[in-house]
Amino acid sequence: MIQLALQEAPTPRAGSLGSADLGHVRPIPRISIQAFCEGADFAAIVEKAATDRRMSRAHVKVQMGGLAAAAEFYHAAPTPNLILAETHLAGERLIAELDHLAEVCDAGTKIVIVGRANDVELYRLLIRRGVSEYLVGPVSAPDIIKSIADLYLDTGKAPLGRSIAFVGAKGGAGSSMVAHNVAWSIARNLQNEVVIADLDVAFGTAGLDFNQDPAQGISDAIHSPERLDDTFLDRLLARCSDHLSLLAAPATLDRTCDYDETTFEAMIEVAQNGVPAVILDIPHVWTAWARRVLIAADEIVLTAEPDLANLRNAKNLLDMLRTLRQGDAPPRLVINKQGMAKRPEIKVADFTAALAIEPIAVIGFEPQLFGTAANNGQMIAETDPKSAAAAAFDHIAQILTGRVDVKPKRTSALAPLLARLRSRKSGAA
Repeated sequence: MIQLALQEAPTPRAGSLGSADLGHVRPIPRISIQAFCEGADFAAIVEKAATDRRMSRAHVKVQMGGLAAAAEFYHAAPTPNLILAETHLAGERLIAELDHLAEVCDAGTKIVIVGRANDVELYRLLIRRGVSEYLVGPVSAPDIIKSIADLYLDTGKAPLGRSIAFVGAKGGAGSSMVAHNVAWSIARNLQNEVVIADLDVAFGTAGLDFNQDPAQGISDAIHSPERLDDTFLDRLLARCSDHLSLLAAPATLDRTCDYDETTFEAMIEVAQNGVPAVILDIPHVWTAWARRVLIAADEIVLTAEPDLANLRNAKNLLDMLRTLRQGDAPPRLVINKQGMAKRPEIKVADFTAALAIEPIAVIGFEPQLFGTAANNGQMIAETDPKSAAAAAFDHIAQILTGRVDVKPKRTSALAPLLARLRSRKSGAA
């Protein structure tokens, strides 16, 4: 008998769930998976599933042939953590092939069968014989990912926190400012524990924005991976408020920041184990590690100014993310610095139409307000709690935490003029 995780269920799981919700599926652990496919269509689906961000840690190998080919292959090779096998057999012939495979399976190997027979009795028989799951084909890539997640992710544990990555379409677009204010709003208004991780190790501004100068921070976390656990990370966090902690960047140039692709993974995982929301402040760089962190995030917020360079960069980013994050919600778009005096701008409607995405917030250009907050080490809501920008950050926080649905707001044609009037009034005061 194959030593597998036995389970009982009333009916087989049907495939073809192309719209399967993967939004809350955690990354699959570092396991080895070998798929044996009887048809090219199923092989293509497995290969597509292997490219999903949640499968980035798993090692997937695809071979042609069904259960018989798998049994033959493992006569001379150790079995992986998971065998995924397609079969067109049913009844006694399927059981016979499965028994043949069981003779060469190592202890602990799990098997997922993708068949064509939608038969409850067959399903129960396979489960009793040690098969971990039986899916009724045809299946989709999300089906496969969800099935593997059900086998290897501990649903009994408390859910991990969500990672929310903030990135700018262009340097100076204000992504860090948006990230810090949204994190502060989540912590203050929603009373949720939040950790901000400033990934701009050389030039990060989170410490300045929160008027913090901690002796330790993110550099200590990534350069001491052997010590990284909940206790060590907690010692590195600077407390900004009752519910907000900061993993600050040292902002020194004593070493370069050309890190390995997986440098930040362990730190992010440990942080997610402790709080519901981890805000990732990603600098405007395009390195292997920045790309990996961005793709792996549970949610992405893209900040852009309404000009041509931002439009081009935003489109490139969105196109790339839509390709590599299939099954995930699209990134959230924030338009920042709208209505800057004497600057030719692309209208918000035209900007968003070109990107085929609606913004969740449009933030006006208010240099007096934002400059004062930055110089005082305050958030916008601390400087002017009644400002439109403070309301925008609260709205973004509510959307990212699922408190409100996205309802695109029409931008008034008078918004730039009103922003300039507020700026002049603040200057006169």
